[in-house]
Amino acid sequence: MWQVGLCVVAVVTILISQWLYKWRNPKSNGVLPPGSMGLPFIGETLQLLIPNHSLDLHPFIKKRIEKYGRVFSTNLVGRPMVITADPKLNNYLFQQEGKEVELWYLDTFEKVFRLEGEARPNAVGRIHKYLRGTFLTLFGVDSLRTKLLSEIETTVRTNIHRWSTQGTIDAKKEAANDKDKLEKVIRAMLKERIACPEEKKGDFLDRAVKDLNTDFFLTENFILSIIVGALFATVESISTAIALSFKLFAEHPWVVEDLVAEHDILLKNRENKESPLTWDEYKSMTVTMHVINEVLRLGNVAPGILRKTLKDINYNGYTIPAGWAIMMVNCTLQLNPNVFKDPLAFNPRRWKDIDPQTASKNFMPFGGGIRQCAGAEFSKAFFATFLHVLVSEYKWTKIKGGDVARTPMLQFQDGMYIKVSKKHA
Repeated sequence: MWQVGLCVVAVVTILISQWLYKWRNPKSNGVLPPGSMGLPFIGETLQLLIPNHSLDLHPFIKKRIEKYGRVFSTNLVGRPMVITADPKLNNYLFQQEGKEVELWYLDTFEKVFRLEGEARPNAVGRIHKYLRGTFLTLFGVDSLRTKLLSEIETTVRTNIHRWSTQGTIDAKKEAANDKDKLEKVIRAMLKERIACPEEKKGDFLDRAVKDLNTDFFLTENFILSIIVGALFATVESISTAIALSFKLFAEHPWVVEDLVAEHDILLKNRENKESPLTWDEYKSMTVTMHVINEVLRLGNVAPGILRKTLKDINYNGYTIPAGWAIMMVNCTLQLNPNVFKDPLAFNPRRWKDIDPQTASKNFMPFGGGIRQCAGAEFSKAFFATFLHVLVSEYKWTKIKGGDVARTPMLQFQDGMYIKVSKKHA
């Protein structure tokens, strides 16, 4: 019997060894980029989740770039992946949307919306195109210019006033709470903007389903939920940027002085000091945009931009297999010392000397290509309006906290506590 037992153990050992070998050496029609698949099932996920208490690139990515180069393979949450910090490859991938790569909505999303098999080709692109177009119609430049900007200002004024009555607050937590309080307002705005006569409601939904050419039933509530989710994700990133700005302002008070000077000039040029913020005023905020750019440059909220390969991609002697995930780490561009001198320093004035072409190639806080975040202009307008109201009418003091950590998302582990009060109270 012991001989049978030894045979069983031997067979199991061989099978496990073969499985481990396949895990560590995934199939490919060419040479994979260098790297490691990590542990079975979890890959190298745990290393990515180790907190990094710095605004610098996460060590998981930084160390592997130093070891393997700007393109390397790994496995995260059980998914084989190539991470690229190579500007040329990333730019190429941005141009290959719908051809060699597509948005990766995670495998669960694909199953929920049945984006598999015969239904898969171009379905993800159609969904994204439809929802992006709807989002831009509702929250794009035209809507911001004609109506939304004043609504944003009203919301910002209400929220900052509430902060000023609460004593010491956690800026990150309150900004996130403000986002939740906006839900009913935003849904009402959405209802108003996509409103159509009740008798034509069916035509609207039928047209939406036809445009998407998918077999799931698209309802008005589904449209609202997806758009609200996208909008809240946008505001969530801005809430983190707002909290980060309080930390950076406390460390660099001269930046606040620059902002105050700019917005004092803006108010002096108004005929009516009580008038709401106009689009022309927003577009004239050069110093404010420099500050926003610098906060976004340092405050990369997400570790990278996810895509999925539709076919094998050959690059620089390596092959990225079809079906693999790709994470494009563009934040390495934003910390490039050849473009941004002393890259970890917070210095909004540096943007005076950076020409638009250089910025477009090395600064991508909202992604790039045809899949650039549809909420980019909304985010900047929201942030600019917040700074306008804040520096024009309020003063604040940092109380405690402000230590950042990437896990890998940017977080404030000990909060960002401030006290806000009216300037002339």
